[in-house]
Amino acid sequence: MSYILGVDGGNSKTFTVITDENGTLLGRGLAGCGNHQVPGLQVALENIMISVDIALQQAGLTYEHIEFAQFGLAGADRQRDFDILLPGLATLPFSKWDVVCDTYEGLRAGSPDNRGVVLVCGSGTNAAGRNREGLMVQTGGFGYLFGDRTGGGDLARETFSHAVRSWDLREPPSILTDKVAKYFGFANMEEVYDHFLDNDISEVPRDLTLILHEAADEGDELAIRLLRRAGDELGRGANSVIRRLGGFPGESIPIVMVGSVVQEGRNPHLLGALREKIAEENESFEFIIPKMAPVYGSVLLAMDHLGVPVTETITNRFNDYGSYKS
Repeated sequence: MSYILGVDGGNSKTFTVITDENGTLLGRGLAGCGNHQVPGLQVALENIMISVDIALQQAGLTYEHIEFAQFGLAGADRQRDFDILLPGLATLPFSKWDVVCDTYEGLRAGSPDNRGVVLVCGSGTNAAGRNREGLMVQTGGFGYLFGDRTGGGDLARETFSHAVRSWDLREPPSILTDKVAKYFGFANMEEVYDHFLDNDISEVPRDLTLILHEAADEGDELAIRLLRRAGDELGRGANSVIRRLGGFPGESIPIVMVGSVVQEGRNPHLLGALREKIAEENESFEFIIPKMAPVYGSVLLAMDHLGVPVTETITNRFNDYGSYKS
């Protein structure tokens, strides 16, 4: 029996799972940040080890039992990152292992043959893809200065900014003004405005995007416009990746979407604008929103390395297992 370990290391948590070759979940472990860019390599490695040790203990296994370990890590973006990560991960007691950017976990979770485009829209945003020849490219993922516009943080700022603009009549009337004021516990937007300026507050919580989705669901034109703009921007990222991969001639392109904004929000205005933008340059594509948690994308990549056939039973099991919260 082969035992497989998958790690999903993000900015807030590191989630490890262990399965056998049949996809049976044997152990899970949770620890802190696994992105070396945030607390530094040593702390990230310590968090990875903590999550792995918890999963191994739960599974009743040791490091020697693991046939392959697949790491999907936030921050594994550029060659400089891999120059840091590869020597660090090599100190862990695994005989066979690999590391990819966590974006590619999402692609594998939604694409059975591991090709197509993956769009990430959660706290941050990026687009990446892989073609049949194995060429991989990434567009975005490095923040506003480097062209990103559509992560949860960006949408939260846009929500607040446009609530102000609607309040001071730079934009049409919008229920965002009332909703944003209530979100922060104030009677009106003027009180919010004064509070933020008086206390030098320049950031807003990312979950303010929930207010944006709520307003759009109620038909607010300004909120709908912001979400359509976000969908258009995601479409630009997808088209960039497709162009840089040389296209997918004669194929229907899988567009795998991961992250809370697209997986949980699923706003029809955002998705509609996204579809329209991609359709400007591509005739055939399909949207895929994976049901399984990203960490199981790592397990699937490990199975690919081992030549383990991924059956429908395995996929269904991974869909049913849920995330670290369940």
